[in-house]
Amino acid sequence: MTRIAPAALVACVALAACQAPPEQVVAANNEMAANIADNMAEAPRSILRPEVVEAVEEKIEPQKVVIGFGASPMALDDAAKGALDALIANPALKAGGPITLRGHSDSRGSDGDNKVASRLRAEKVRDYLVEKGVAKDRITLVPLGEARPVAPNAQDDGSDDPEGRAKNRRVEVIVALPVVHVPPPAVLDKTEKE
Repeated sequence: MTRIAPAALVACVALAACQAPPEQVVAANNEMAANIADNMAEAPRSILRPEVVEAVEEKIEPQKVVIGFGASPMALDDAAKGALDALIANPALKAGGPITLRGHSDSRGSDGDNKVASRLRAEKVRDYLVEKGVAKDRITLVPLGEARPVAPNAQDDGSDDPEGRAKNRRVEVIVALPVVHVPPPAVLDKTEKE
């Protein structure tokens, strides 16, 4: 047993000498953490073909924006232009789908006058979009006049409600996704089968 004790003592000393000082262990752990973070930041790629990277498709949703004409009944104010600029930057509008502009009016005036006013509001929005590069043939105008209010035009006692009328003077901008036409499958003639 006395022969085994010196050999065990030598083995313990050798193993103790193999361990790195604590400063090197901390540095190695920090380097491993940095490598893990770098790997997480990289896009996933194929092991067989590293140049192939899976494309992540951004899901595009139809958009609906309401442009108010409360402050100035027949002109686009800065808030309306800002909302339209944000819509122009949206991927749904860039996708190339159809755009519907539904013009609305309050109930002041005759039905015919309100329909004309709602059409003029929709035309103001259309002209702004066209000025910013949107194709005019994508845009459809729908003047609805006073037919679909979102707020009452009058108080419960019958008096005028200016805030309600201002909310009703609006244009709803609806951007749909483009229609994808899939051709029907080809039908083979009997002569081609043989």
